[in-house]
Amino acid sequence: MSQPKPTAIVTGGAGFIGSHMVDILLARGYRVRAIDSLIGGRADNVAHHASNPDFEFAESDIRDYQPGDKLFADADYVIHFAGIGDIVPSIEKPMEYMSTNVQGTVHMLECARAAHGGRGVKKFVYAASSSCYGLAQTPTREDHPIATLYPYALSKYQGEQATLHWGKLYKLPVNVIRIFNAYGTRSRTSGAYGAVFGVFLKQKLAGKPFTVVGDGTQTRDFLYATDVAEAFRLAAETDKTGEIWNLGAGNPQSVNKLVELLGGEVIYIPKRPGEPDCTWADIAKITRDLGWTQQVSFEEGVGRILANIDYWREAPLWEPDSIAKATAGWFKALS
Repeated sequence: MSQPKPTAIVTGGAGFIGSHMVDILLARGYRVRAIDSLIGGRADNVAHHASNPDFEFAESDIRDYQPGDKLFADADYVIHFAGIGDIVPSIEKPMEYMSTNVQGTVHMLECARAAHGGRGVKKFVYAASSSCYGLAQTPTREDHPIATLYPYALSKYQGEQATLHWGKLYKLPVNVIRIFNAYGTRSRTSGAYGAVFGVFLKQKLAGKPFTVVGDGTQTRDFLYATDVAEAFRLAAETDKTGEIWNLGAGNPQSVNKLVELLGGEVIYIPKRPGEPDCTWADIAKITRDLGWTQQVSFEEGVGRILANIDYWREAPLWEPDSIAKATAGWFKALS
């Protein structure tokens, strides 16, 4: 007799990394249930799976689920990406960030714990953020001191702490991955001023100059979304539990290199306080423990994005004046 297909819940499953996670799991023979409020995600990101009998999509808020919900009844894995991901607006809306990213995580943990009649899932994997390290020494190891500088970082770290607490107290098998700078197709196009790729791609489509913060020499440890999702699959399937892994390419790239690859004019806007000059993940642990390796180079990844640039046509256009207005609270709080 063939083994039944494992069932995975992917929260934020119509979002940026979550939708790539759905692709990978379905390709590997999982049954997948995606949860997404569609505030940050897009139904189009998973529309190509609509006719797949192994795929189910639930448009809902993670905070609306309670232990015992039928969606989780036979779930074997929960991979938790859902949350608010934009950093700058967290200064203005801390309550929403704490509610979604902390309490939302607790709701998912409790649903995972109640699965299979209270026996729980085989693994709960939490998408944490490298922002917990603040202005970190590089390359950054998992034992680096924590220094949350703004509500987004705090909320993601508290979600991580809740995950590890459920692992210790309730013996729920959990793992945590601290993502550095994910990029790729399907990244967010919502109204909030957020990740550099979304800003730049809309500017390129509009024929506007790229708004480079500072002098552009700052570097970020960019990792393509499919490589991120593959790390989460490995973290779910491993026998290891209670682990924290940093995840990046381990090869920081400058913002100037990014705009060179994208191609276009540049204007420079003021550097923001509280932002690191360099993010750089020490990936020795995840490479050793999970056998994970990067598959998509930075150049290849940017090429894939440019080939799909129309995805960002409906994104908001950010220019120096609107960026200054959106970041005024940031400068006031962190200067």
